Amino acid sequence: MGNEEIDLEEQVQNKKCGCSHKKKERSKGEAKKLINRLNRIEGQVRGIKRMLEQDAYCTDILIQVSAVNAALNSFNKELLAEHIRTCVAEDIRQGKDETIDELVVTLQKLMR
Repeated sequence: MGNEEIDLEEQVQNKKCGCSHKKKERSKGEAKKLINRLNRIEGQVRGIKRMLEQDAYCTDILIQVSAVNAALNSFNKELLAEHIRTCVAEDIRQGKDETIDELVVTLQKLMR
């Protein structure tokens, strides 16, 4: 992690912009869609655990792990896009420019 990234993250934390104290009200449809995705991912992870318990071949397990990673990445993309369309756009309209710094820090963490 570079010094610029650390500095920006510290600035964001000092401004108390972290999502830890914020909430997001989602429509029932949006929440249901995201929960359904997570339920499928959870099922995939349980399947990997069963594969280990049943002594499945390593490459078969690795392929399933890759599928879970792809599913989580897809989940992240969908959630991030919705976050930008709603939370970030609304904050910018309200003049809360610190939200851009928060988004940059989030993107840096996602890209590690």
